Amino acid sequence: MPAPVHVLEKLACDYAATTPQRLKVIDTYMVFCVAVGLIQFLYCALVGTFPYNAFLAGFGSAVACFVFAANLRIKTNPSNSRQFETSSEGAFAEFVLCHIVLHFVVSNFLG
Repeated sequence: MPAPVHVLEKLACDYAATTPQRLKVIDTYMVFCVAVGLIQFLYCALVGTFPYNAFLAGFGSAVACFVFAANLRIKTNPSNSRQFETSSEGAFAEFVLCHIVLHFVVSNFLG
């Protein structure tokens, strides 16, 4: 059985070698969304939930941004091109439109 370090090294090498640059950018954005959600959750757990609607809006926005990015990644992945009939530009347009609607809802939720 290979050591976990070797498995992670192989995973990182394969990811760097076979993943297109466009998907790497989307993956970086997804990591950012997770980090923002974790920071908001830790702040809420440590400091308190005084403006609870602000926490819900921020955390929900981070989760929704992650989901939208996952959808964009799936639709723009070249290995999934046979399953989706939309182009990469169409998938990006859906991503932007969903973000516009999301941020409109979040800003209204904040009050």
